Amino acid sequence: MSSPRTGSITVRHTSSARTLRARLRDLALAGRDAVVRTPELTVGAVGVVVAAAFAWVPSVWYDEAATVTSAQRSWPALWAELQNVDAVHGLYYALMHVWFALVGYTPFTLRLPSALAIGVAAGLVVALGRRLGGVRLGVVSGLVFLVLPRVAWAGTEGRPYATVTTLSVLLTLVGLTAVRRTRSGRHATRWWVAYGAVAAVSVLFNVYLALAVVAHGVVLLWTGVADRDARRTAAVTARTGRVAPAMVDRRVVVRWAVASVAAAAAVSPFVLLAAGQTKQVGWITGIGWATARQVLATAWFGAVWPYAALAWVLMTVGVVMAARAVRAAHPDTRDVLRIQAVRVAVPLTIVPTALLVGATAAGEHLYTPKYASLSLPFVALLIGLAITAIRPRRWLALAVVAMVLVSVPTSTKVRLPHAKQDSHWATAAAIVDRERNWGTDGDVGIIHGSVWGHPTTTTQAISDTYPDAFRGMRDLAVTQTGAERGQLWNVNGDIATTVPARLDDVDEVFFVGGKSRNIRPQVTETLEGQGFHVVRWWHTGTVIIWKYSR
Repeated sequence: MSSPRTGSITVRHTSSARTLRARLRDLALAGRDAVVRTPELTVGAVGVVVAAAFAWVPSVWYDEAATVTSAQRSWPALWAELQNVDAVHGLYYALMHVWFALVGYTPFTLRLPSALAIGVAAGLVVALGRRLGGVRLGVVSGLVFLVLPRVAWAGTEGRPYATVTTLSVLLTLVGLTAVRRTRSGRHATRWWVAYGAVAAVSVLFNVYLALAVVAHGVVLLWTGVADRDARRTAAVTARTGRVAPAMVDRRVVVRWAVASVAAAAAVSPFVLLAAGQTKQVGWITGIGWATARQVLATAWFGAVWPYAALAWVLMTVGVVMAARAVRAAHPDTRDVLRIQAVRVAVPLTIVPTALLVGATAAGEHLYTPKYASLSLPFVALLIGLAITAIRPRRWLALAVVAMVLVSVPTSTKVRLPHAKQDSHWATAAAIVDRERNWGTDGDVGIIHGSVWGHPTTTTQAISDTYPDAFRGMRDLAVTQTGAERGQLWNVNGDIATTVPARLDDVDEVFFVGGKSRNIRPQVTETLEGQGFHVVRWWHTGTVIIWKYSR
């Protein structure tokens, strides 16, 4: 009997490289589908991740210290402060007070709300772009928004400017919806009520958002005039091309005016309070050559001139191409939508800055680049108009990649340790933490000098922003705290008379001050008279630290 025949079975070995390529292709397709289905959520999520990345690295600086100090006060102390100073940021401080109560304070938690606001703003920019010109315009504009240098700055800043951009684009979206519902007759009133409510909350959050409401009025005026011109031209020339139905008529203008006036009446007490605190912006300079640089390069493009030049060229190209397309003999629906995007974005880009610069030229010094943050979404929309006009599509993708690459140096720079006004506060706190004698039987004292560039502010601001390093230290010079005064910062007494009376059981003293208005010689003379001697000193950035021991 012969043995049964044995055969061979062929086993197919799948190439690992081919499998990897297939997985990457599937991942890319899934990502594309996600962008197509929910581009707002996708771009918004990317925005949060990008804005929050390494946000904990830069040292906290003066403006952020105002947030930390105010937001960690009791409600009565915060209310008393806002009667005298920073009323324009009152709602932001209140929200940050609740936030710190929930998550605690660190430099990262200080900046995380701004990163979240940038993500929300990016999603809303996508929604606005979709509404005005389709998915492509929305997605590209949202991505452009994320790579604007000043957006990178706002997203890593523990101040309200990121949320200002969010409210600006949200208010515009609500207003656009109200206009369209008025035209269709569906639930228009409730949308105008919503517009008035969002406008009121926006102005309470930051009074400069009132400029967005004014810009909306310009949008309505421009759109109404363009509607009439289009119908008149069509009637005269018997043009057979598409003439869009009027978006703006008398009903729209009247309802916008009623909603705006109602919002203005609701917030008028707050506006009057803020107007009485204009001495806070006394540091803003008048009109000069620096103003031109701030408007053209700093406000939206972080003083990066190559980026600013490219952006201004793209914005101009986007406006010109949209205007030319709609004037053609047979403009299509896409052309009509894109010119409406221009009529929305141009006023919201130009009007706020023009009004602030005009007020500054008239003697009310109100313009500084950070107050132009509300226009950032609309700058992105104008750039998106130019990029999405590029054909073929692969060139569009290359243009987006080019914008991302151009933005990389600035996005990196704002995340460096000393990115914020060359602040070395984190380094100074680390020196104190390392050099103080945590195991001493006696107390450790501290004398706060002036902050460099802010002579009326003491370095108590550094202690507030890096509290762990200064925990348990006895302040030897303070005579009245900011909370007691209803102001932001503490006040020191005379060193020679205040310090000696507080040295009981103190064996070690640190002096932390700035290069400007340095009171260190007076501190040394006083402490040496009480039996102390200099142990060591440090100079980090604009902060000086001296250590004394009994």
